[in-house]
Amino acid sequence: MIPVSEPLVTAREVELVLDCLKSGWISSAGKYLERFENEWATYCGMKHGIAVSNGTTALQIAVRLLDLKPRDEVIMPTFTIISCAQAITYCNGVPVLIDSDPHNWQMDVSQIESKITTRTRAIMPVHIYGHPADMDPILEIAQKHGLSIIEDAAEVHGAEYAGRRCGGLGDISVFSFYANKLITTGEGGMVLTNRDDLAEQARSLRNLCFQKSRRFFHDELGYNFRLTNIQAALGVAQLERMEQIVDRKRAIAHVYNELLKDVPGIELPVEEPWAKNVYWVYGIIVKENTGMNALDFAQKLALKGIETRPFFLGMHEQPVFHKMGLFVDEKYPVAERLARQGLYIPAGLTIRESEIEQVCEAIRDILTNH
Repeated sequence: MIPVSEPLVTAREVELVLDCLKSGWISSAGKYLERFENEWATYCGMKHGIAVSNGTTALQIAVRLLDLKPRDEVIMPTFTIISCAQAITYCNGVPVLIDSDPHNWQMDVSQIESKITTRTRAIMPVHIYGHPADMDPILEIAQKHGLSIIEDAAEVHGAEYAGRRCGGLGDISVFSFYANKLITTGEGGMVLTNRDDLAEQARSLRNLCFQKSRRFFHDELGYNFRLTNIQAALGVAQLERMEQIVDRKRAIAHVYNELLKDVPGIELPVEEPWAKNVYWVYGIIVKENTGMNALDFAQKLALKGIETRPFFLGMHEQPVFHKMGLFVDEKYPVAERLARQGLYIPAGLTIRESEIEQVCEAIRDILTNH
């Protein structure tokens, strides 16, 4: 089976992790943690990095920093992972959903302003599958209406929007360092911000809101969302070759683009003129005229030894939110099509060109013989 994604771990990662173990600083403090936070923040063009246990907890802290009042609203795409909406509901807020752009799969910025109400506090753009959202219109709308921006950059390590690095465009940004991301710490995440006050609050929240002057004394409830120095050592080693990783992901996508560009029955990912796509995953859309949906196609690829993953199911189609009285009867046709017809194919850092060719041949064979 050709895996959909595999992390690439080198001798440098082993070297730094072993150094961390030998130092005795294996928990939530140490030189690698500080270095990882500082270097990732600098790479993204932000002042402060606050490392946390995963991307979901990064989102939860980011939304907590908004100090939402009950029923305050945050505008976000429906086509994303549940962590985004979950972070808002955990903080007593209400997610307000936007459909996707059918061309680039990002949130449709033309729909945002119509969703703003007196309860709107923030916009949460989510960069999907390695391609940036169209940020300038979002930033202009936020400034016009006095809204905060939480930039979910969990899938766009190294991507750029109009020459500016993703993760450095919002008031607060969040990253994930899960095993299938361009940079991994196994599990892990980070909150970035330029504001000193938000950074201090985020550091407190991730560490149970211990007081600096009196440790077991609390005037606010926080979380145990800390990242370990061991995990950070892994991240530091990966960050040292960040540009190589980005180049590798783009090279993989280039091979797929060339081999699949003339194949009927599928749509390929795009790169807008204002974007640098890092192709976190390589997604395809199976056209309806093939008579197949993504599940059908995935099953046929699995029989040929090729692993896939389905696209996100929109937040408005999630039963858990319907039970909460959210998004009932809401329809977002572009996101629904993406969920029904979209899947991503093997494109991890360890994939060989011969395996890419095997995947493409299998795709051609299925579409020809179906």
